[in-house]
Amino acid sequence: MWNIPNLLTAFRIVLIPVFLVVFYLPIQYATFFAACIFVLAAITDGLDGYIARKLDQHTQFGAFLDPVADKIMIAAALIAVVEFHGTLWITIPALIIISRELIISALREWMAELGKRDNVAVSSLGKVKTVMQMIAVTGLLWSGNQFIIAVATIAIYIAAILTFWSMYVYLTNAWADLTSENKAEEAKN
Repeated sequence: MWNIPNLLTAFRIVLIPVFLVVFYLPIQYATFFAACIFVLAAITDGLDGYIARKLDQHTQFGAFLDPVADKIMIAAALIAVVEFHGTLWITIPALIIISRELIISALREWMAELGKRDNVAVSSLGKVKTVMQMIAVTGLLWSGNQFIIAVATIAIYIAAILTFWSMYVYLTNAWADLTSENKAEEAKN
């Protein structure tokens, strides 16, 4: 159970409270250090999947823990960013991103109950969305200068658009199952 990918994922979870404490420290460069911790967490996100595939170290525990760690980390970072910037222009895309994560998590769970989780498996579009989120959140956390904030703001809007698009794709793939009353009844039993 505690192979290298799962340890990296657990480390990412441990980084969440560290990231938040550092972000709110009343010290100079706190936001820069928090952004660095967020980047470290993003790197572990990429590494755990790569190592799991490379070393064939996939586990059920890792399949559960990895998306949980990802969603908690991005939600915590987006909430911090929204509070820090205090503007509707950051709040709206952050809300879209967090809402989509909740909707797709519920959809995947429901589809798994039907034995059709592969219909809503992670796609390449989802991976591009994740990269844009990481760029946006890192820049908005750091907020080093107006150029970084502008680039990060553009990135969060691109991420929100990709988020919405990928949600549309997942919902379209699952639509027949979502609207079938017989299948919903079978899932309950």
